[in-house]
Amino acid sequence: MALALLPLPLLALALPAAFAGGGTRRWFGGRGESMRADAQAAKDAAAAAFYELDTAQRDLRISIETIVAVDSTPAAQRAVSDFEAIGRRIDEVSHQYISAVDAHDLDRDDLEASVAARARTQLTQAKGELDKARGDLERFQQGLGPLLDKAETQLARLAPSVERARQTLLAASNALDAVRGAGLKADDLAARLAALGPELTKLNQGAGQHGVPETLRRADRVLRDAEAVRAEAERLPERAAETDRRLVSLRTRAQALTTRSGQVEPILSELRRRFTVACWQDLQRVPDQAAENVRQAEVKLGEARQAREEQRWPDATSLLSTVRALLNATDEAVSAAGDRLQRLNAVSKDPQQEIERTRFAIRDAQRLAMAGRQTPEQRHARPLDESVARLDRAVSSLEGRHPDWWHFLTETEAVRQTVARVVSQIREERGQGA
Repeated sequence: MALALLPLPLLALALPAAFAGGGTRRWFGGRGESMRADAQAAKDAAAAAFYELDTAQRDLRISIETIVAVDSTPAAQRAVSDFEAIGRRIDEVSHQYISAVDAHDLDRDDLEASVAARARTQLTQAKGELDKARGDLERFQQGLGPLLDKAETQLARLAPSVERARQTLLAASNALDAVRGAGLKADDLAARLAALGPELTKLNQGAGQHGVPETLRRADRVLRDAEAVRAEAERLPERAAETDRRLVSLRTRAQALTTRSGQVEPILSELRRRFTVACWQDLQRVPDQAAENVRQAEVKLGEARQAREEQRWPDATSLLSTVRALLNATDEAVSAAGDRLQRLNAVSKDPQQEIERTRFAIRDAQRLAMAGRQTPEQRHARPLDESVARLDRAVSSLEGRHPDWWHFLTETEAVRQTVARVVSQIREERGQGA
């Protein structure tokens, strides 16, 4: 924002006239001498008022320049416009004062009493206008408080912010040199650091060329980006070590899953021999799927190892995450076959335990639904009654020579889940009511 500041010739021009005196003169005593003294006193008072106004205007001009250097908001623009208007008013009263001083030579020997009286009146009036202008200036200055505080705060931040940005850039450069010395390339970090070079150049050019707000924003941005590079560079050796550990760990896990996958086929054979098709048909593809997952994991491990050697860290991390997901899926599938056989063996030997476990859950929920009530809420009673009927149907399905034990287990588990939802709903409603 361009600010047309007022020239300051007034004080220099006015003071010699305001305080001029000396020389020899003849005094005629009496009323004339008294009027001359009163006029001189008025002149001195007006000169003092003019000096105080000039000083206040100079101080306020510094404040306005501080605001302009930092702030380009509409509020700051209004402050500049208002200051210029006050400046024009100060020009007017200053001209009135200077004219009054120039109009009367109070040192003349033949100064008439009427002239001295007129001079006193004009000078007293000029002083009043100067005092009024200074009052307006002081009130305006008080209103600048928030804008000036904001501007001074930003200016106080400027040098420390720029210096912190420079120091952080230096720290990032040193950290990058250290990891390169350890044999790590860190090309991506080097490119990010190099991209900050033009920004550092602009910081060095200073706020005079780019403005205080933009320089502060640039310093903050350089600080943030350089700090990120520094932190990543310092973590890079640990990242490399962690990548190496994960490569070894996932390789070992893949080998272990290869061994475990070989145990699925005997489990499926026993399931086929002892239980109905419905109990094991969804597990038919587990051996093939496990083998395929392990094969894909081995391929991805090889790619991850290559990325590690080339120090493509994001690629290595992504590939290792893929390997982990494949091995997790394989682990779950292989475990599911063994768990299925174990659960079917247990329930086929003693189905009563599963039945009682489910009935206990239903009864417990029914007691909770009836607590403090003569009749339960229908939204609670209905799903519990349906759960009783569903359990009875599941128990009835066990009759016959070859019951579907897996269907029985999935039904009892579904009943318990329904009951658990009803219990949660009751407790939540009663908790809200409390």
